[in-house]
Order: sequence, then structure tokens, then C-alpha cells
Amino acid sequence: MSPFRSPSLRREVGSVALLLLSAALVAAGLHVFVYRANFAPAGVDGIATVVQYLSEEHLPFKINAGLVTLALNLPLLVAALFILHRRYVLYTLLYTTALSLFLLLFDAVGLYQYDCIHGAGDPLIAAIFGGVAEGLTGIPLRLGGSSGGVDIIGGMLAKRAPHRNVERLIAYVSYLVVAIAFLVYRDLEAVCLSVISIFICERVSTVFLRPTRGAFRFEIVASAADAPRIREFILERLGHGATVLAAEGGFSGEGREVIVCLVSYRRLPELLSYLKHEDVFLSYSEVLGVIGNFDRGAWGEKRTRLSPQKKL
Repeated sequence: MSPFRSPSLRREVGSVALLLLSAALVAAGLHVFVYRANFAPAGVDGIATVVQYLSEEHLPFKINAGLVTLALNLPLLVAALFILHRRYVLYTLLYTTALSLFLLLFDAVGLYQYDCIHGAGDPLIAAIFGGVAEGLTGIPLRLGGSSGGVDIIGGMLAKRAPHRNVERLIAYVSYLVVAIAFLVYRDLEAVCLSVISIFICERVSTVFLRPTRGAFRFEIVASAADAPRIREFILERLGHGATVLAAEGGFSGEGREVIVCLVSYRRLPELLSYLKHEDVFLSYSEVLGVIGNFDRGAWGEKRTRLSPQKKL
């Protein structure tokens, strides 16, 4: 088989393409919404934003944020080569390099900027959409890399000292960026905009980090007489599978059945509405991710496909 038809190669090419696309979108968001709005986003991007702003204000030349981002990430990536997985380092290097190149390119071609410095734009809009763009850094994290900066430090700490609270370190860096924004811009509004941008960035990146398949897990305790009817509703009406466990009432000692099932988001109201009219005890909670099938049709097809083999 040709190597170009290899599924693993196609996945790798797709991952790299998605990585480059996310770098382009993040760079566009920073260039358009952040650099002319007098606030600093989180992490290395925030430090690069401040350096670019200070150079424009106090130096005869501008230090592009893309150069600062690359200069800050390269030493960290060299150190990460000796600690972290090579794929992680390569993906992070690819993302950070592409981000820096796109920032340089957008500045060179004079891409449009939403200018809030001269009162032509609303800083709140800049903070919101700048945070959304920064939240796309969840894509390289989902692919097995990172957006660089604090994520690299956090990855190395997690490898060397798993008991350390890496999330706390990342939070401290975010607080530091907010403090720097206040000292540099000397404006309380800059602090508020930075907090808004960081908050939105975290919410958006969480969307990419969460698994694409979610559901609700139900544990339904019913009597032996009621359980078959409930099980039939789940199988026939909802089209989901279920697992039935034998149980015993702690106080009464009577036989019970515990029906365990996963229900998709869209079918949740229907099941809750049905169970309100049943004499059951139930608990349910959100499941972050699901691997495998929990619909009745898939299992039915699987049983049909395997049944001839079982007869042999």
C-alpha cells in the first residue's frame, strides 16, 4: 500500500494542517483585536503584547510580538526536548513558529486592526473577540501539542513532579500578566479587559479540550415488577442500551434492579419526564466523554453480525 494512503499518515497530515490553521486564526485575532486595544492577554502572548506596545511608545522601532513569542518559546522547547515527548515538542514548535510567522506577515501586509487606542473601537469587543481567538489554543492542546510558554513549563513540572498543582502555576502567571497590564497601561480598564479576555479564553479552550461525545449517566433503582417496563422504554423508545444489575433494598431487604444507562443530551428531558411517573429512585450525572456505542441499534447489528459465528 502506498504510504500516502496510510490512515496514520492522513491523520498526521490532518493534524498538522489543523495546527497551522489554528496558528493563523490566533495570530489574526491577536493582530486585529488585541494589539490596538491597550490590554494584555494571558501567558507569553500577553508578555509579547506588552513588549510590542512599549517598543512602539518608547523606542524608535517596533519589536514585533511574533519575534518576542518565538524568542521566549525557543529556550523552553530546547529544555522540553530532554523531558517531554518528542511529538509534543515538535507540535508545539510547529505551532509557535507558525504563530510568529503569521504575526510578522499580518504586520508586513498591513492587515486591518480594530483600533481602540484612538477611540475608533469598543475595547470590550476587542477583549471578547481577542479572548475567543486566544481560546483556539485549545486546538494544539487537543492534538497533543501546546501553545507554548506556560504550557511547556507546566508540562515539564507535571512530568518531573506529578504531585505539583500545575493549574495553580498557570493561574499565577495569568495574575502576573494582569498586574503587568496595570503597570504598563496605568489604567484600571486595562486590568478589567485582561480579566475578561483571560476568562473567555479559558472557556473557549475548554470546549476544544472536552471530548466531542458527551452524555448523562443514569442509575435507576426500581422494583423487579417495574424494571422491565422502564428497561423497555429505554430500549424501544429512546433507542439506547442499558445494563441491569441485581440489588437488594438496604431497609426492606426486598429484591431490586438497578438499570444503568447512558442517555444523549437530546433525549434527557424525555427520560426525566417518563420517570417522574414511575416509582423509582434515580440519580444522574453528566459524563465528560464516551468511548464505544450506547445506542440499541448498534448493539443489535453487532449481535446479528456475530451470531452466525457463535453457532459454529
